[in-house]
Amino acid sequence: MKSAQSSENSVKAEGEPHSFLSQLGPLLFLVGIFFLNFISRIVLSPLLPTVEKDLKIGHEEAGSLFFIISFGYCIALLGSSFVSSRLTHRRAIILSTIAIGGALLFVGLSHHLWSVRLGFFMLGMAAGLYLPSGMATLTGLVSPRDWGKAISIHELAPNLGFVVAPLIAEMFLRWFSWQEIFMGFGILSILTGIFFLLFGRGGNFFSEVLNAGTLRVIFKEPSFWIMMALFSLGIGGSLGVYTMFPLYLVSEKGMDRAWANTLVGLSRIAPVGVAILSGWMTDRWGPKRALKAIFLANGTVSVLLGVTSGWWVVLLIFLQPMLASSFFPPGFTALSKIGDSKFKNIAISLTMPVSFLIGGGAIPAMLGTIGEVRSFSTGFIILGGMLLVGVLLARSLKFTKDSFQTTIVS
Repeated sequence: MKSAQSSENSVKAEGEPHSFLSQLGPLLFLVGIFFLNFISRIVLSPLLPTVEKDLKIGHEEAGSLFFIISFGYCIALLGSSFVSSRLTHRRAIILSTIAIGGALLFVGLSHHLWSVRLGFFMLGMAAGLYLPSGMATLTGLVSPRDWGKAISIHELAPNLGFVVAPLIAEMFLRWFSWQEIFMGFGILSILTGIFFLLFGRGGNFFSEVLNAGTLRVIFKEPSFWIMMALFSLGIGGSLGVYTMFPLYLVSEKGMDRAWANTLVGLSRIAPVGVAILSGWMTDRWGPKRALKAIFLANGTVSVLLGVTSGWWVVLLIFLQPMLASSFFPPGFTALSKIGDSKFKNIAISLTMPVSFLIGGGAIPAMLGTIGEVRSFSTGFIILGGMLLVGVLLARSLKFTKDSFQTTIVS
């Protein structure tokens, strides 16, 4: 009975085209929620030296805090459909946002490593509930022809987060402790969740329940596996490369550490605007053609990073993040176009954990290992070759309308 209601509500929510401009307000509301979701997880990075000193822990223990957040995030992504199938996507977003606030308050009140770890695990779990429901809500607000633009605006959140997080941390550390900063973000997140409860729009439909039948249908779709591979490469070319850039510039290119960090920070400003251009390109060209162009360009630049020197490296340091951030609007648009619309949140919840583990974990580890055994330049050349393979994978994508639904009926 609930499944039938879910399908009916989903079709109703997403079957009616809406003017893009008329939905700009609700869309920007989602951007604000996603921004808080993202910056709450990455603000630990600029605060880490202070956290490390205050808790009297070493680099290894400090670095493990990011893994704890990621571990909780991946678990929640996998289980998100169980929440949204019972609460609706709208309520899942509200729950995620308020729970993030609660987890941040817990971290802010913690003074021991075990409680900080527990708080960050809860933060990852709370944050992981958002993305599948956020994307389902977003694509339900606007017509499919505007998905690229809508997703590109949504992707402003992480791009702004990369730029703003160190500035906010540095500014507030002058007056507040790291615990008080986390508590401030927690209060803001709870208030945002309450405001979305009162004034937010969209997402008033249930997701499909993740079960053996649903998995069987999704796993039979070749384009789902292709998108999982493309997201692994896309995240590896973005977050994976970002984590290794400073070490590459200092240890291999001989740059001063402060200058290297400044370059990497400045290089994240331009992608904020490029994401909008990528969304426009996606709507104009289609996600398949856009993905081929982006992987071709990003793969080429990554190879050039391994073979150039001098000021060419500086130019490529600025160019690479722009190309890497361009992946996500066509990537999420393509993922949303695979199969029946009611399965899109499940496809996202299955794709992202694996892609984060490979792109954000295995690829940086690969670059680090190759950098130690041979050189970072060799690692970037190999990564560039992997990204160029993404062009061939993107060519094999097929967007068959209601393919999942047809399979179930038959």
